[in-house]
Amino acid sequence: MPTAFITGVTGQDGGYLADALVADGWEVHGLIRSPDPALADLRGRTPHVVLHDGDLSDTAAMARLIDSIEPDEIYNLGGISSVAMSWEQPLLTARVNGVGAAGLLDAAWRLQERIGRPVHLLQASSAEIFGAAEQSPQDELTPTRPVTPYGASKAFAHQLVGVYRRRGLAASTCILYNHESPRRPERFVTRKITMAAARIAAGEQQTVSLGALDVRRDWGWAPDYVDAMMRAIRHGVPDDFVVATGVSRSVRDFVHTAFVHAGVDDWESRIEVDASLTRPADASDQVGNAAKAKRVLGWAPTVTFDQMVARMVDHDLHAD
Repeated sequence: MPTAFITGVTGQDGGYLADALVADGWEVHGLIRSPDPALADLRGRTPHVVLHDGDLSDTAAMARLIDSIEPDEIYNLGGISSVAMSWEQPLLTARVNGVGAAGLLDAAWRLQERIGRPVHLLQASSAEIFGAAEQSPQDELTPTRPVTPYGASKAFAHQLVGVYRRRGLAASTCILYNHESPRRPERFVTRKITMAAARIAAGEQQTVSLGALDVRRDWGWAPDYVDAMMRAIRHGVPDDFVVATGVSRSVRDFVHTAFVHAGVDDWESRIEVDASLTRPADASDQVGNAAKAKRVLGWAPTVTFDQMVARMVDHDLHAD
């Protein structure tokens, strides 16, 4: 039975990935960090995942764990995933997202050398590595110019994948643009919006406070992006792939779509702009060119922006 190891297994992407791998007959191991409020949901959905409690930034412990599991595939989806949190804890972000990725790459390479067979690794990279990009849309050749601690930590990990690839490790990256689902925690603005729309529609809430409404992002459906990662790690030639829809929308567009779908037509009067929620620096517009992923991996998004938002709102409307 093939074996996979997933960091960030209790996160949005980690959960969808674990579901898919278990369904395909894989033995799946996942890294957790207790206490984790999302752990109960994972166990309820996918009870067969073997869980390991640990710290991604503890590189020695991660090396021992990988050496004992001997996975065929390693998916590094863990770390500090919030750009806002990276401003609050930049040192922790650097240790977990940057040093943690370096430790996994080195552990995978050393395991490969010991067992004499390929160990495939997928690094979940981010559009935040491009930061204030001079070109739009961005592709795999766009220079990295991060403008946030999160983006800088991801840029370091992204470039280190190329270093280990040249060393002989089957390491790939998916440069993921924003992707959402009902499994997003409420600390992410998209889920905050859909939950507010549902609560306002039900009369349980009157307004919602948001930051900048004109920031634009390329939003896709999370299970589509997990599919891209599985295609990338199993492609015969390790490489970098932008995963995006190619269409950018503003936060205002997201709010409008969510509230109207929930039946709240006076949505503009329900929004309170809070300057304290605006980040110190942020790329104003991000949109990706996924032509390479479509051509090489045969990947394409299957869910539109409107469908994605509707699915999230419908989930929140019917939540207990």
